[in-house]
Amino acid sequence: MSAHSSPAGQAPWQGPACLGWKRDLEGAVFHLANCFLLLGFMGGSGVYGCFYLFGFLGTGYVCCLMWGWFDACGLDIVLWSFLLAVACVLQLAHLAYRLRKNTLPEEFDVLYKTLCLPLQVPLQVYKEIVRCCEERVLTLATEQTYAVEGETPINRLSLLLSGRVRVSQDGQFLHYIFPYQFMDSPEWESLRPSEEGVFQVTLTAETPCSYISWPRKSLHLLLTKERYTCQLFSALLGYDISEKLYALNDKLFAKFGLRFDIRLPSLYHVLGPAAADAGPEAEKAPGEPRARGAPPPAPPPAPPPRAGARPDSASRSPLHSYSQAMSRGQAPLAPIHTPGL
Repeated sequence: MSAHSSPAGQAPWQGPACLGWKRDLEGAVFHLANCFLLLGFMGGSGVYGCFYLFGFLGTGYVCCLMWGWFDACGLDIVLWSFLLAVACVLQLAHLAYRLRKNTLPEEFDVLYKTLCLPLQVPLQVYKEIVRCCEERVLTLATEQTYAVEGETPINRLSLLLSGRVRVSQDGQFLHYIFPYQFMDSPEWESLRPSEEGVFQVTLTAETPCSYISWPRKSLHLLLTKERYTCQLFSALLGYDISEKLYALNDKLFAKFGLRFDIRLPSLYHVLGPAAADAGPEAEKAPGEPRARGAPPPAPPPAPPPRAGARPDSASRSPLHSYSQAMSRGQAPLAPIHTPGL
C-alpha cells in the first residue's frame, strides 16, 4: 500500500504518486485469497466446471473477507468480499439444485444408457417416459407369475430390467424374456386403446426379476400427445416382437430340423389351422418358395410326405395361438401374406 494517495485527476502516465512503499508484506491470508482466486478463474465450462469456478472463487472471497477484517481493517474490503462470497455460495446452491433435479435413479440411468442413448433419445423425452411410470421399480420373486393366461387383464406395458422370465402356454414352454425386453409387447400391440383383453400366455419369473411398468391409459395418453415418443415406442415394440417371433422360429428349427423363414407364408402354413386338413396343393401354392431342407411336393394322387415335418396338433396349438396374439392389431411384423420378396 502506498504512503500517499494519488489525486483523482492525475494522469497515470505522469509517474507513480506513491512516494514510499510499505516494506512489510501482507499476511498469509491475503496471499492465500489470491491463490484461490487464481485457481477459480482457471475453471472450465459446463455444470462441473461452474462448480469448480464458484467453489474456488467463494473460498478466495472468504479469505479476502478475513484479511480485510483482521489485517487491512477496511470496512469496504469486508463488505465487498462478503457480497462476492455470498454470490458464489448462491451460485453453488443453484448448481446443486439443477444437478439433483437432473439426476436419475441408478436403474433408470442404466436403462437410458443401454436402451435410449444409442438411439440418441433426448434426456428430457426420456424423463417424461420415466415420469409416466412414476419412477417405480417393481420386483418378482423366483417362480412368481407376472401374468396368467386367460386371467390377467392387459392393462399395462412392462420392461424387464434384470432376471429372466419364462413364457409358456398350456404348460408348454415358448421362449424366454431377457433384460431390456418388453414383457408383454404382443399383448400391447394386439389391442386398440379402447379394447380390453386378457393374456393368452403365462409369464413366470425363473430368477429374481426387476421391471418397470407403465399403466396402459397413462402411456396411451403420453403417446397421443408426443409424436416423437410414439414413434420411439413403435420402433422399440416392433423390434421386441420380431425378436420373440425369431425365438419361436428357432424353437421350431430345434424341434423339426427345418428353419422356416418367418417372412414367408410357409411358416403360416406350418402353424396355421388349415395345414392339418389341406393337401399339398393347398399347403404350397405354385411358384411359392419352399423352406430350406423341405422335400418337393408329391404328385397329386400320392399322400403328402411325412418328411415335410408339420407339427402335430398338440405342439402346434400353443405356438399357433401365440403367433396369432403376436400378429393381431397393429403388429404386422410377420405378415401372413407377403408380396414378392
